[in-house]
Amino acid sequence: MTGFARVRKAVADGEIVVSLKSVNHRGLDLHFHMPAELDAIENDVRNAIKSGVARGHVQIHVGLARTALESAGLNRPLLDLYMKAFREAAQAHEIKGQMPDLNAVLRIPGMLGAGAEDGEIGEEVIKAVLEAVAEAVTALNVCREREGAVTAAEMRQRGQNICGLVSRMDEIRGGAVPAFQKRLREKLADLLRGTAIEPQRLAQEAAVLADRSDISEELMRLKTHAAQLEAMLTGGGEVGKRLDFLLQEMNREANTVLSKTGGLGDLGLTMTDLALEAKSEVDKVREQSLNLE
Repeated sequence: MTGFARVRKAVADGEIVVSLKSVNHRGLDLHFHMPAELDAIENDVRNAIKSGVARGHVQIHVGLARTALESAGLNRPLLDLYMKAFREAAQAHEIKGQMPDLNAVLRIPGMLGAGAEDGEIGEEVIKAVLEAVAEAVTALNVCREREGAVTAAEMRQRGQNICGLVSRMDEIRGGAVPAFQKRLREKLADLLRGTAIEPQRLAQEAAVLADRSDISEELMRLKTHAAQLEAMLTGGGEVGKRLDFLLQEMNREANTVLSKTGGLGDLGLTMTDLALEAKSEVDKVREQSLNLE
């Protein structure tokens, strides 16, 4: 599910800003954008996010804006190395009149130091970052839950649509044996060219064909799976991965119905249309299931 959250927290020498942005993904994919001085607590931030998010591509931005400007300083050795490399590259490629973009230079990691000799951050900052991350996860989930509720409602409606299609196919299925008898009689009459056909033999052959093309079990399982879909969505909790397997089964049943209804003439065409519509509903539910956690 998609969502966005931003949390700000003040500390003694500045401000912590944590932003989380999530988009759909089959698993949990975390991407961090943090200052180098916070690298030591990346695992702690990762664990805080994993405790509240199980699925999605999540961008994590953590900023530390210091207000004690007098303690900050320019990393002159790094700047000198950058300028030297810039001049050498310009000379090597005969580029004249070009000057480096100062704004871009100052955004290079490590170019602006915080003034601390060892680059370590205090316990207050660590605590504030982790608190801000926890609050951001909570806010993110509120946003994702709103979207999830809308998605789940639409999936329930599609499950009801599938049940309606199954009921219509089940009604049509009752006329399958007469249709087979008619089809078989016409084919045999054409082959035998007027030779009499024993009614009992005709009924037996029609019954065999009807049995081979019986879709009652497939329809029953489709209806049962649709009920399971409703139960999963109503029960809440983490359902995304469980839905994957259920939808595979529903798609398989729809395909079997399609393969068994090819010899019913007009009835077969109607059944095919209904089965294709049911398969389309299953595919749409599968697309939506990727958004659920």
